[in-house]
Amino acid sequence: MENNINLGVGTNTNQENECQKLELKIDGISCQACVAKIERKLSKTNGVEKALVNISNNMADIEYNEKEIKASEIMKIIEKLGYTPKRREDLKDKEEAIKAEKKLKSELTKSKIVIVLSFILMYISMSHMLGLPLPSILNPEINIVNYVAAQFILAITVMIIGKRFYRVGFRQLFMLSPNMDSLVAVGTSSAFIYSLYISYKIFAENNIHLMHSLYYESAAMIIAFVMLGKYLETLSKGKASAAIKKLVNFQSKKANIIRNGEIVEIDIGEVSKGDTVFIKPGEKIPVDGVIVEGHSTIDEAMITGESIPVEKAENDKVYSGSINKDGALKVVVNATEGETLISKIAKLVEDAQMTKAPIARLADRVSLIFVPTVIFIAIFAALLWWFLIKYNVVSVSQNPFEFVLTIFISVLIIACPCSLGLATPTAIMVGTGKGAELGILIKSGEALEKLNQIDTIVFDKTGTLTEGAPRVIDIVNLDNIDKNEILKISASMEVSSEHPLGKAIYDEAKEKNINLYDVKNFLSISGRGVIGEIEGKKYLLGNKKLLIDNGIKDLHEEEIHKYELQGKTTILLADEEKLIAFITLADVVRNESIELIKKLKKKILRPICSLVIMKELQKL
Repeated sequence: MENNINLGVGTNTNQENECQKLELKIDGISCQACVAKIERKLSKTNGVEKALVNISNNMADIEYNEKEIKASEIMKIIEKLGYTPKRREDLKDKEEAIKAEKKLKSELTKSKIVIVLSFILMYISMSHMLGLPLPSILNPEINIVNYVAAQFILAITVMIIGKRFYRVGFRQLFMLSPNMDSLVAVGTSSAFIYSLYISYKIFAENNIHLMHSLYYESAAMIIAFVMLGKYLETLSKGKASAAIKKLVNFQSKKANIIRNGEIVEIDIGEVSKGDTVFIKPGEKIPVDGVIVEGHSTIDEAMITGESIPVEKAENDKVYSGSINKDGALKVVVNATEGETLISKIAKLVEDAQMTKAPIARLADRVSLIFVPTVIFIAIFAALLWWFLIKYNVVSVSQNPFEFVLTIFISVLIIACPCSLGLATPTAIMVGTGKGAELGILIKSGEALEKLNQIDTIVFDKTGTLTEGAPRVIDIVNLDNIDKNEILKISASMEVSSEHPLGKAIYDEAKEKNINLYDVKNFLSISGRGVIGEIEGKKYLLGNKKLLIDNGIKDLHEEEIHKYELQGKTTILLADEEKLIAFITLADVVRNESIELIKKLKKKILRPICSLVIMKELQKL
């Protein structure tokens, strides 16, 4: 299956050295030898500061000095090497993405067909040796013609489906820069041509015993295994890339722009810096910007990991992908598509997948000489056996030419496919991609490789060592009211709440099977809390601002502050006259976190996290 490698995009100007960044998509790259060849050629080109190609995620970077060389000249150099480069920005259209997806599906279908046909061919060719049943129409002892013809048809079909190996492999061989495709092409072609010769001898000499010298199944199985490897590689790349796509998909595709006093919905790509975006309650924030009007609570869990929404007002920053909970906002854009914080996070993951660990750089150097070395060894082994047989040093039972050819083909087959150049970059890609999916951003492949050297682990608190959602911890009574009654009143006020704190209070009452009150004259105030009447009495539930706005003066601040120092969030409950109780909530430690910390300490690793969590873990 043909690989496409994304080399780079856009321009990123450095004023000191006037260095430009170029990203390309290159068709025709099939193995690490191709990567090494491109990198070596470009690195030796005047004006090219850096050339980094990574086969596992189809990405690479080229940095060049525009005064010494143009982007078009770099593309021509790559074309002369036998590849087809395209600018990445030219491939952003939906039509191009659809074509790429169709091509991928087509290649995967071909791989499955080749694998099925090859195993059928293997069964036919090996059944008589293994004592497996075979229809009489294909039984070599009954119908040798059909037996040979069936293998020929299946083998030629597989080779036609895998024709790209021959097109690319022989082209690179003739250019004196053989790659892994060249090994596949030479090895399978030799096996197929030799099998044609044996087929002729079987029919000409009517010698059924020569069927053991057929190698149709070897030619087919080589292609099948290489395509299977490419298929598995594509699956792993797809899973890893899905993590980046998931990050990017947090961003909205549309935005409501205020123009001439009217709200107009446009594509996110049309938004410019300085535009004013109107964001309704419950909507996902489409851009990075600054609030110029309104206040609300913003759920930034996808960025910070904190489950509790953050209050935002005028002059506060908001970020694309976060969710506006309960207030209408007007936001002035200061970062457009591709420049937002979430885009930078996705780019960080891509850059990490682009970097090469030391072991990967070693693989590049080895792969550069690997293919020519294998071909040389194959020829040398064949010639060595030829001379040994010719001068009677050794004797063989079969035709010397056939035996020597078998040696040549065997060496080529053993060398296919080459996992050296694929294993490391694929591991880095899957590792960084899975990390991004779990909220862990790995800066580089080198950092990933050095994980076995670490002695200290620093944990984020929320959602890592904790459950990632608040739970009721304390119910503090200030007016001789039963704790269950406080919970009943509070949960009744939060029945319809989507706020994590309100939902936690409601869930606590539900767990205790507490029947709730009917609330009348309910009012929700953004960034403050809720007000309602229960059995004719008015209650306020929310933060300090809500109570101050309604004339409640004694807020027991010293007592509440003690709980806040423990990392707990407080929700205040008051009637019309005074504060009657408060509820503390916190993100509790996961049960498995305790075992994790114990296991890390056994491995002489030093875990570090937030002081509050560490104190709680040390008690256990």
